[in-house]
Amino acid sequence: MRKILVTGGAGFIGSCVVEKLLQDKDNFVVAVDNFLTGSAQKLPKPTDNFCFIQADCNEWHDMASIMLSYRFDYVFHYAAVVGVNRTQANPVMVLHDIQGMKHILELCKNTGVKRIFFSSSSEVYGESMVFPQNEHTTPLNSRVPYAVVKNVGEAYIRSYYKEYGLSYTIFRFFNTYGPKQSRDFVVSKFIAMALKGEDITIYGDGTQSRTFCYIDDNIDACMRCFKEELYVNDVLNIGNNNEVSMLELADIIKRLTNSSSNIVHVPALKEGDMQHRCPDITKMEIALNRPMLSLEEGIKKILLNTSYIL
Repeated sequence: MRKILVTGGAGFIGSCVVEKLLQDKDNFVVAVDNFLTGSAQKLPKPTDNFCFIQADCNEWHDMASIMLSYRFDYVFHYAAVVGVNRTQANPVMVLHDIQGMKHILELCKNTGVKRIFFSSSSEVYGESMVFPQNEHTTPLNSRVPYAVVKNVGEAYIRSYYKEYGLSYTIFRFFNTYGPKQSRDFVVSKFIAMALKGEDITIYGDGTQSRTFCYIDDNIDACMRCFKEELYVNDVLNIGNNNEVSMLELADIIKRLTNSSSNIVHVPALKEGDMQHRCPDITKMEIALNRPMLSLEEGIKKILLNTSYIL
């Protein structure tokens, strides 16, 4: 039986990873979360091959006791302080995640972990001048602490591979959305506002664009990398390449929800709201090996289950 650790396992993407891994009865999964941004509501029900432990990944004693007890084969390190407003308001807290990265890697090295999967971010591209954003053209020009932490995390992972042979795969997540996402993120935030008939607030003029990847596409691509040993000791973007402006996103959600909400512009963020995001998804398409879900179809799926966002 494969023993697998998922940090951040009560978060949006982390909990979906746990659910997918549990579909294989040969996997024994331990999820760890401190509930800073995660929720017990998102966790699967206890089973013979699943265990949840409330712990802080940035605390050495918490993680050492867990990893020395179980001696995992694989680690999905998804724990992080997330959300634009939260990371902007708590920059020092964000930087503490570097310490957690060091702890996890040192324990992986010392307990025989075969491969670590790291949730990096499109934020590592900063305000890119090259589109689509390719894994080999990272400009490292962002001053946002969250982006710096993800860059440092990637550097640590590569260094542990080079010096100790610890295998890895780095996932650079672009905007991912789905039914279990909290209201801290734009798609679920806009949907909740639209369903309640509240004003949909947009930072700045709304011309800033993003791409949106439905959660199933994210999870399925990452799981194929795990199961079929794709992109070992490599990095790949996980996202969609269909750019949508914030104004367009609001209009789509208003139409699909038949909402009377008004679109209201508020002052642009001082930092952390890049003008464009669009990934090169060549590797992602190989990993997923099927067509991606369109934004409209993904939003329709969310509207079938709004319990998490209302």
